Amino acid sequence: MSGSRITFLQGQAEQGAALARIAARVRTRLGSPETAALRSARRPLFTGIGASYAALAVPVQQLREAGIVTQRVLSSEIETGTAGFDTDCLIAVSQGGRSSETLAAFQCAAPGTTKAALLNVVPSPLGDLADVTVDLGNESDSYASTIGYTGTVVALDLIAGVLAGRDGDPWGDIAEQTTAVHRQAAEAVARLRVRGARCIASDGVAAGASRASAEEGALLLREVVRMTAAASATRNYLHGEMESAGNTLHLVYGDGREVELARSLAGAGHLTLLITTAEAAPAENLFTVRLPRTADAVRVVLETVVLQELVAQLSAERGVPIESFVFANDDTKEGGLDMSDFEVAAYSPAASPAV
Repeated sequence: MSGSRITFLQGQAEQGAALARIAARVRTRLGSPETAALRSARRPLFTGIGASYAALAVPVQQLREAGIVTQRVLSSEIETGTAGFDTDCLIAVSQGGRSSETLAAFQCAAPGTTKAALLNVVPSPLGDLADVTVDLGNESDSYASTIGYTGTVVALDLIAGVLAGRDGDPWGDIAEQTTAVHRQAAEAVARLRVRGARCIASDGVAAGASRASAEEGALLLREVVRMTAAASATRNYLHGEMESAGNTLHLVYGDGREVELARSLAGAGHLTLLITTAEAAPAENLFTVRLPRTADAVRVVLETVVLQELVAQLSAERGVPIESFVFANDDTKEGGLDMSDFEVAAYSPAASPAV
């Protein structure tokens, strides 16, 4: 496949099969001699920007739990080099491999640092600078990413697995899980879409690996629905941030303190969607999507499936075509903008599923 553009709705529909392909491809790549330098990393530093940065919450959480020193940093913060970071391997994520900030980070990495690139599109400028590349296979993706983002989460989990010495991986039935959760999400979101589309803002709240979902959810709501949105860590949100609730859509991810938080928000009259593996009955103002109990990275993919359905239905309710981006910044991609990215406009509000 060529990495061509598809619509957001196509990305949703084709996602499960694509993720199964990506898992198989990345497993094979990580077992090859060419990735030995990546597999032997002991102090990995992860970098990316935008959705790629959000996805990095997943391997950072996993590796810290395994006792491996690591962190994620915005590519723009290391454009002048990795001095000040104790790392032997800089792992950069960029689906198209053209993000200018991530390229600059690679160009200025300290001598002796292994540069590993996780990409969808190959060849690419970032791949040309890398010592090691892992790619998703040039999967077709939507401009507001669907398959590219979730595929990146799959690949990052597999990379974290080899760094931590994990046996096996949790991706064997991802296609079936994606389909089942998408069906449940469509039903839940259909019940809140009219009211949700009238909200003026959204808060996403999560802890651990699910912070990736809160951050990606905020980005999708801004990109697709054109709704002001923010992401917060659960415990920080409790320390005052939640006081601004009002005509706000709350997206809460988690099974612990998050469940009571969701109930508190709903009890105060605020529209709340709880995405959880816990038993939590719906109530007035509280809508739920119950996920299967599974590995953290799989959970993040399934949370993202819910988010994608949410933004698809809210954009339809608001009459905002998903592919109609407003701002075209020409300094964020090496070589400038590819205007063909803005030509995929097959979406129609009437085509939204589960209306």
